[in-house]
Amino acid sequence: MSKTSSHTEQAFQLAKERYAELGVNVDQALSCLSAIAVSLHCWQGDDVGGFERSGEELSGGIAVTGNYPGKARTPDELRADLDKAMAMIPGKHRLNLHASYAETGGKKVERDELDASYFQNWIAWAKDRGMGMDFNPTYFSHPKAADGFTLAHRDPAIRRFWVDHGIICRKIGAEMGKALGSPCVNNFWIPDGFKDIPVDRLSPRKWLAESLDAIFAEPIDPKHNLDAVEAKLFGIGSECYVVGSHEFYLGYAVSRKKLLCLDAGHFHPTETISDKISSVMMWLDEILLHVSRGVRWDSDHVVILSDELQAIAQELVRGDFLGRVHIGLDFFDASINRVAAWVIGTRSMLKALLMALLEPIAQLRQCESTGDYTSRLAMLEETKTLPFSTVWDYYCETSGVPVGHAWIAEVKRYEEQVLSKR
Repeated sequence: MSKTSSHTEQAFQLAKERYAELGVNVDQALSCLSAIAVSLHCWQGDDVGGFERSGEELSGGIAVTGNYPGKARTPDELRADLDKAMAMIPGKHRLNLHASYAETGGKKVERDELDASYFQNWIAWAKDRGMGMDFNPTYFSHPKAADGFTLAHRDPAIRRFWVDHGIICRKIGAEMGKALGSPCVNNFWIPDGFKDIPVDRLSPRKWLAESLDAIFAEPIDPKHNLDAVEAKLFGIGSECYVVGSHEFYLGYAVSRKKLLCLDAGHFHPTETISDKISSVMMWLDEILLHVSRGVRWDSDHVVILSDELQAIAQELVRGDFLGRVHIGLDFFDASINRVAAWVIGTRSMLKALLMALLEPIAQLRQCESTGDYTSRLAMLEETKTLPFSTVWDYYCETSGVPVGHAWIAEVKRYEEQVLSKR
């Protein structure tokens, strides 16, 4: 931990006293926060482009808007941008990588022919920084996904191609987990669905279940690889029917003992994943969260310190789920500085977690258990003006990262010196 200025230290001690009056141990909250690793998604840095088919348009319901200068064009540029972002974020975090970010040395390698050798630079980079990695098979932006179907395709040969891709990606994830000494969360999301109303909703779901069973047939040590499945309500080109619905994947995850991925942008605009967490945790050992911000649709806006983000963090802390939940980010905004987007989103997630850890949870539970809902509501409102920001500033300063808005100037310097020259 870095040293703090006398002003920061004095303010922090006063804040600790204020929280202590409510029975909150600030040092314990900070210790807990420092142990939480958020998985930063590589695809924010290059607009989900990857290095497989440079210059080709995205497909499979993926859309990125904006053309801010300085997009990463190579793996080295993307890693440099990630390094810069992580230098602005307190704590030790993870990298979330898609299969389409393989480094093949210019050689065309099909997705059903990949192996861990094409990800060794990423593994070495993460190992050098003491980070863990997570992984994702890439079931979009490919000729064999052009009609909107992959694992649920009616053509068995197409399904076989994507099944083989999934099998390979699990092995790659296991290599990552083994090399880095931390389980790799391997998340499966597919875009399969119909734009208009289908007649047969059942068959594609049967094919999807069969494909997933084939992918997961070989046991892999959970110390190295954890499988997750991700649902979606609708997508671009699949507005009326998505094969992998929430109900489908919840049933699959429970019956097959897989992690369920809840993406904050994958539900109806009035639905929130914060309310789903405690329900699914009753039936699953672990889950994965993809924290995003949908605006009217699954638009993957940069995460901000919104009411819903705070509600997600509160559920994780109040339910004592932090040890069973993997937190990853999933947004992509090409209309602003991409490095800044990572910093804003990750710092917002950490702020929400810290706010939740600083709640006077014992007092709130006491009010609720005795039926004193008046005091419960009053206490929840009063906690909103507690000196959280002072504790956050102290955490940033002792972590050796910029305090407050000071990071913005550093990102602007990076933009001027590096990004603007691309």
